[in-house]
Amino acid sequence: MYLTTKVIISAFDKLGGVMKSAGQNAGWPGFELGITEKEYNQLQEVVLTVKHRNQWFTPDSVRNSLTSWSKLLTKSNLEHWVSDHNFPVGGKKVAIVMAGNLPLVGFHDLLSVVVSGNIALVKMSSDDNVLLPCLLQILFNYCPELKERIQLLDKLVEFDAVIATGSNNTSRYFESYFGHVPHIIRKNRTSVAIVKNDISENDLKNLGSDIFNYFGLGCRNITKVYFEKDFNLDRFFEAIYSFGEIINTNKYANNYDYNKAIFLLNKEVFLENGFLIITENAAFHSPIGVLHYEFFINEADVLQELKLHNDQIQCVVSAKHVLFGKTQYPNLSEYADNIDTLKFLSELTQ
Repeated sequence: MYLTTKVIISAFDKLGGVMKSAGQNAGWPGFELGITEKEYNQLQEVVLTVKHRNQWFTPDSVRNSLTSWSKLLTKSNLEHWVSDHNFPVGGKKVAIVMAGNLPLVGFHDLLSVVVSGNIALVKMSSDDNVLLPCLLQILFNYCPELKERIQLLDKLVEFDAVIATGSNNTSRYFESYFGHVPHIIRKNRTSVAIVKNDISENDLKNLGSDIFNYFGLGCRNITKVYFEKDFNLDRFFEAIYSFGEIINTNKYANNYDYNKAIFLLNKEVFLENGFLIITENAAFHSPIGVLHYEFFINEADVLQELKLHNDQIQCVVSAKHVLFGKTQYPNLSEYADNIDTLKFLSELTQ
């Protein structure tokens, strides 16, 4: 059955309303959102219990993801997003290999495939295979025909294109296995910040959100900061003090303790405050619980270096780029690896 973009957008818009309510930990909104109390309570139960399958997926992290998505899944946002694209009638089968580092990290790919009129063949990560099926059951209430457009599979076969997200290591496997069809294959990326001496205390605190949201597991998390020469690092530690409760999450604490022990054994120079280690290091990627930093004199030199390593950087946070505190809240057109997924999908039959 052919579904219009308008019908698909309407279904996701309604799902966004449910996600907003669940993200705010609100009670059942009644039949206003077209969901029964039983269905809504099942979603709330998943929010609370998914951490037993993946300890990184704390209720706060899951609710943060639901709230973020609810702000994007509105009729106006979705219509604006697709307005510049023409989608062919008669969709292709698009395989989606999802990562599992963040709650619903593969949702954007799923949304892109479905809203473009294609069929999504989804291989979920074992680290994130509980929340999505629960949300899809709610989505199917609003548009039962989408059951034919979204298939959750253990093995991917008979596909026309692929969108796969993984590490630098798995990307080589993906290239070998999926290279014969049109594809988007994503590798490891991370994000950096540029902090000047005149930064406000509020922006410094917001930088903490960019570092600690989702425990630093995402490609949009800041893992390296360029501080302007003579920046007082005590200002940074004071600004992020309110994030100290992160150490009460066992998985994070274990990573922090392990990395601290390695630093001590190797007699490396570092600073720490009980929940974050910072060390002067040129590398962009840092382990969980660790932040790399360098000092700079000329911001133009930093930007030139980042340009040379563009394939490793998802976003840059500064007064002139992505605003502090906003890395985990991209709009629908801010694509992973800066590859326009909708453009890729709209060109499949050309």
